[in-house]
Amino acid sequence: MSYAGPPPPPDASGGYGYAQPKTNQKAIWSLVLGILGLVCCGFVAGIPALILGNMAKKEIAASGGAETGAGMAQAGFVLGIIAIVLGVLGLVLVLAGVISTPSGSTSP
Repeated sequence: MSYAGPPPPPDASGGYGYAQPKTNQKAIWSLVLGILGLVCCGFVAGIPALILGNMAKKEIAASGGAETGAGMAQAGFVLGIIAIVLGVLGLVLVLAGVISTPSGSTSP
């Protein structure tokens, strides 16, 4: 009778050689900036959300399963696009005079 060798020793994290995938940080920041761009910052936060979301999607695909967060990266990318479109639309409406901005003047 022959037996298989002993199991591999645990690694530093207490597991047996299998590292848990980590979430891509750019995907998290893309989602955060996409939400901020949609809520208050417009294209100022939307553009970095778009860029970071695209970069994160490429890094996650290239990691071979070592990184997660593709959904967050996609959501940040889409929210960045929406924030940019709404920011540009608001800017055009303000410049066209359709939306008035509050002024410091109190005269009628």
